[in-house]
Amino acid sequence: ITMATTRNVMRAVRVFGFGGPEVLKLQSDVLVPDPKENQVLIKVYACGVNPVETYIRSGSYARKPALPYTPGSDVAGVIERVGEHVTAFKKGDRVFTTGTVSGGYADYAVAAANTVFPLSDELDFRQGAAIGIPYFTAYRALFQKGRARAGESVLVHGASGGVGIATCQIARACGLKVLGTAGTEEGMNIVLRNGCHKAFNHREANYIDKIKEYTGMEGVDIIIEMLSNINLATDLQLLSRAGRVMVVGCRGPVEINPRDTMNKESSIIGVSLFLATEEEMRECATAVRDGIEAGWLKPAVGSEYPLERVVQAHEDIICSSGARGKMVLLL
Repeated sequence: ITMATTRNVMRAVRVFGFGGPEVLKLQSDVLVPDPKENQVLIKVYACGVNPVETYIRSGSYARKPALPYTPGSDVAGVIERVGEHVTAFKKGDRVFTTGTVSGGYADYAVAAANTVFPLSDELDFRQGAAIGIPYFTAYRALFQKGRARAGESVLVHGASGGVGIATCQIARACGLKVLGTAGTEEGMNIVLRNGCHKAFNHREANYIDKIKEYTGMEGVDIIIEMLSNINLATDLQLLSRAGRVMVVGCRGPVEINPRDTMNKESSIIGVSLFLATEEEMRECATAVRDGIEAGWLKPAVGSEYPLERVVQAHEDIICSSGARGKMVLLL
């Protein structure tokens, strides 16, 4: 009886009240969830850590899950069990997800079958955990919302993180001229290795002038913006005529001059993967699969943490000096 009971419990991070990183509690006696119809149970080997998970945990985000909850959406692992009506997957399949029902910071996670995708043998589980939110968000920002076209220029503001690197790889493969910013020399090198034509250090006082000098009178067609509360007003001055800023990340309010949008008939467009339709998600998945098969889609994994150090991971993703790839938890 004891052995049977042991098999039915797992480690999982639980949040019982919104607040700082310290509210993340690792428990070892959480019941393994059961997949319902059109769901699968995944044995988790790696789970991506995204900035949005820190906003949700703090209680400052628009979406607030019911307490208690387990954070995490980007898991990579192996199918353990499938619920009724699931025909696309079977026990033992290697998969990655763009979302979970039960939370990804755990030994096992339940996910809706339509948010689960096959993980290529070309990629390990750490890389699998770096695909879902970053690459789907990058594709959505560039093409579904940004209407990017080959030959246009894109500036990825904060290019060395998970979404940034994904954007550089996708944009380069699709024929765009790719500029990127990072906060460290190492970050700039990573960006250049992942599809960026020209990198700028956004910690340098005059880096905006350098971008203007590089782009000349034309400006850039699209800006993918990870920290719009800091950069949005300046972004508007870097755009070409009919240019657009895609707001992917933000940590607070910002003051802008609307006249800057009128001068060039430019656009500010918010991007949220959570609002994508099922059809749009399938389109993202097809683009990702094609990129893996073509060999240019290679997730760059940055800092790795065991599940026991989840509090540190949440502190570092917000406070560290510069991103260097996708942050992942290892299980």
